[in-house]
Amino acid sequence: MKNIFAVFLMVLVCSCLSNRKTSETKAVIEKPEITEEAIKTSMEYLASDELEGRATGSEGLEKAAVFIENYLKSNDIKPYFETYRDSFKVNDLDGYNIVGMVEGNDPKLKNEFVILGGHYDHIGIQKTVEGDSIANGANDDASGTVAAMELGRYFAKSKTNKRSLLITLYDAEELGLKGAANLAERLKGENFDAYTMINFEMIGVARAESEAMAYMSGYERSNFAETLNSYADEEIIGFFPKAKAMNLFFRSDNFPFYKALDIPAHAISTFDFTNFDYYHHVEDEADKMDYAHMAHFIKKMIPALEGMMNAPTKDVLLKEEAVIEDE
Repeated sequence: MKNIFAVFLMVLVCSCLSNRKTSETKAVIEKPEITEEAIKTSMEYLASDELEGRATGSEGLEKAAVFIENYLKSNDIKPYFETYRDSFKVNDLDGYNIVGMVEGNDPKLKNEFVILGGHYDHIGIQKTVEGDSIANGANDDASGTVAAMELGRYFAKSKTNKRSLLITLYDAEELGLKGAANLAERLKGENFDAYTMINFEMIGVARAESEAMAYMSGYERSNFAETLNSYADEEIIGFFPKAKAMNLFFRSDNFPFYKALDIPAHAISTFDFTNFDYYHHVEDEADKMDYAHMAHFIKKMIPALEGMMNAPTKDVLLKEEAVIEDE
């Protein structure tokens, strides 16, 4: 009888341990979801009339900054500096980037950083059109801001990144890339080990089905696009001739990082001048965004980023022939 009881007890204990192990494994491998609803909620606030177009130095810009700070804090994205703010001056205006960090899980590789960003300022109050004077800046660039925030949340929760992530939301892009320039120079002064930088610029609308999902400025300056596509196992990032013709590489927040840190730094966009008519317009509203597309794009970026952040060596490299040209 004692032997039977002992066997029963052993089976029970093994069963409990097995169930516990299964539960723990499940908890480890569960990944946070990227949802249209969450994206829409953030977009509707950042592009709301309450924020009055998020002009640098305005009350609306301050509200946007507080919203982003609270988002980062609530999703376990820590400040990189003493606080989330990287403050600077633009003439007599106070500007501030918001900077958060997701530490990598590899003892060595965590000292190398991948920078993700987008600008959260816009152009504020403009000429009235049909009773509306607020340039809400949903596509430009609340969409890119939210993409960087969502990706930061994903990696903070999933902990699947060996290298560290810097989540950077820039002020004063509309005044000449001032926020990005300030942060890039500050990091340079601290001997920051930057690997690459991606600037999400206007990803709120989908391209035609015949085109690649997104394009990258400065496509030929590095092997960034082909490397990301190989990690994703499909073409997410394509070449867009108009980006080169319009010198978009020099006109967005990627450029100060390329210039100061000498790293592959590019803007990724899905706005191609044919699929949205309201650039710098009061009709750039949250209700015109394609949230299914945004969620799909962000999800597609995850394996591409994981491949880059977890590779044993720095696979993304500047091409030798790439040189900084005059703006």
